[in-house]
Formats: sequence, structure tokens, C-alpha cells
Amino acid sequence: MSYDKNLMQNTGTGYAKITYILYLVGLLFPIFALIGLVIAWVKRNDDGNPAWLEQHYRFQFQTFWFGLIYLLIGFLLTAFMIGWLILAWWLVWLIVRCIKGLIAIDNQTAIQGGFFSLAAPQAPASSGDP
Repeated sequence: MSYDKNLMQNTGTGYAKITYILYLVGLLFPIFALIGLVIAWVKRNDDGNPAWLEQHYRFQFQTFWFGLIYLLIGFLLTAFMIGWLILAWWLVWLIVRCIKGLIAIDNQTAIQGGFFSLAAPQAPASSGDP
């Protein structure tokens, strides 16, 4: 498989990767998650973005906003045991979604599976030549 440096630069995958990484860093320093959201918002409609990359930006928006909802509900319910379980779920859910997104970007494919799917993204199909 050949590596085309121009293709990687032209598709803007660097910003999508940075956003996933900022979400992970946001686990320790929450301001970085907000920075990631802003980057995804600004880059979402760039001219020349392939459809699979636009899907990554939508996936990143969903990850941020649904994650924020999980986080708020979890904190509100920490007085009860269910709050701690929701926060644990949020942590695992966020990490899985970010890793899943990073793998899919490396493969230059759209996200596979639905909102709760933990299935790993599949590599792009080969052209038939080994």
C-alpha cells in the first residue's frame, strides 16, 4: 500500500485527529475538550472534505454534546450510586469513541456502527492486487 502525503494533507485529517486527542486530554483538563469542539465546528464545512471526514466531525459533535449530558446527569446523581455508574460509563464511552475515531481516520474510512456500537472500524477494501 502506498502512502500519499498530499492526500493526507488535502483531506484535512490532521484536524480531526487533533480533535479526538483533545477530547482525550480533556479528561484531565476540560478546556481542551472545548478547544476540540471549536476546531471541529470550524473545519466541518471546509471545501474538499470527503464525506467520510465530514462524518467524523458530526461524530465528534455527538461525542461532545452527548458526553456533556452524561457528565451532567452523572454529577447530579453522584449522591446516589447510579451517578458514579453513569460517570464510569461516560469515561469508557468517551475513550472508546475517540479510539474508534482515530482508527477510522488512519484507515480513511467513515465511522462504522451506531451510537453505542463498540465495533472497531474496518480497513478499506483492497483493489484486488496483493
